[in-house]
Amino acid sequence: MKLYAHPFSSYCQKVLIALYENNIPFELRMLAPDHPEVSAEHESLWPLKRMPLLLDAGRTVVEASIIVEYLDLHHPGPVRMVPEDPSAALDVRMMDRIFDNYIMTPMQKLVGDAIRAAEHRDRHGVGEARQLLDTAYRWLDSAMAGREWAAGGAFSLADCAAGPALFYADWAHPISEVFTNVRAYRQRLLARPSFARAIDEARPYRPFFPLGAPDRD
Repeated sequence: MKLYAHPFSSYCQKVLIALYENNIPFELRMLAPDHPEVSAEHESLWPLKRMPLLLDAGRTVVEASIIVEYLDLHHPGPVRMVPEDPSAALDVRMMDRIFDNYIMTPMQKLVGDAIRAAEHRDRHGVGEARQLLDTAYRWLDSAMAGREWAAGGAFSLADCAAGPALFYADWAHPISEVFTNVRAYRQRLLARPSFARAIDEARPYRPFFPLGAPDRD
């Protein structure tokens, strides 16, 4: 099984967390400028050239959430990423979409804008992204009251999404100290061995973070 990915990518980390949680063996195919042959393989499998991509026994699987669910179905381990109970599974999928759409997406807006030349930057869009992040932090702080993990008591797909989303979002637009539940949850994610491993593997690439990586985490 091959994973076409880069360890500093938030969506790639989402899949790496799931792989590490259940100790699933795989080969990392590094997508980076100094590995053009891997990029060519990746494009031949997925012309849209988005990462991550999983190649398993000739089957191509794309989109991070779908890859995590695929692993749950075809390479199950002790940590179940999506519960068997349909109602509980819906809660997990809902939280997964919230982290991707309302935390990861505005965070990437801030990062993407920082990469642009000054004359092409989008002040209005950046302001909207920061406002959306503050709203999402506020909602999440209420949702996480009394919870250990995103969808309740068990670590799941939702937490695979939450880890990199909150990790990078706090770099790009710091989580206010008033959101104590979100900050505590982020610390629990950082302490989770699977996510801690993903973070450590990405440390060499921190100087490339466009907004400047803080001297923490």
